[in-house]
Amino acid sequence: MPASAADLADLLSRCGRREPAAQRLLYARYAGRMLGVARRYVRTQAEAEDILQDAFVKMFTHLGEFRAEGSFEGWMRRIVVTTAINHWQSRQHQRQHLALDDVAEPPAAEADALDRLSVTEVLALMEQLPDGCRLVLNLYAVDGYTHGEIAELLGIQESTSKAQLSKARKQLHLLHQRQISYLKL
Repeated sequence: MPASAADLADLLSRCGRREPAAQRLLYARYAGRMLGVARRYVRTQAEAEDILQDAFVKMFTHLGEFRAEGSFEGWMRRIVVTTAINHWQSRQHQRQHLALDDVAEPPAAEADALDRLSVTEVLALMEQLPDGCRLVLNLYAVDGYTHGEIAELLGIQESTSKAQLSKARKQLHLLHQRQISYLKL
């Protein structure tokens, strides 16, 4: 049952006063959805849980910065995404930029094959993408960031973001084609 704005404001006020019961209630209310956000950015459930934990610590620490100009859930989602990006960047610290590989263009006649997949099937295919591709695809196609915002978040060129998105789409298509070919055997 969705909380009213007054209930949420009261809960956030209590969390701001560091009341453990209120913090547990807020965590219970949003953890499942935010874990789903974190999970899209990493390969394992354990990594997603680490990101979620870090994101909630940040959220509780910076709760006073929430100005209620947008939705609280949107504010939390941004913290989770930023935490996931920071996690990814810390793992990729030795790389100077995202690796770009040459991928053949998918045949135009079969380009809409991915449109017929379920969300679960697409997410399973996305997990097989290289980290850079998966990260940009999530930021752009799922979370609605622009290429300019992605470039700023990741410290890359806007053209690199566009190239990673193109590569991700091509690789998704190729992975789907391999899956179909395998099923026909």
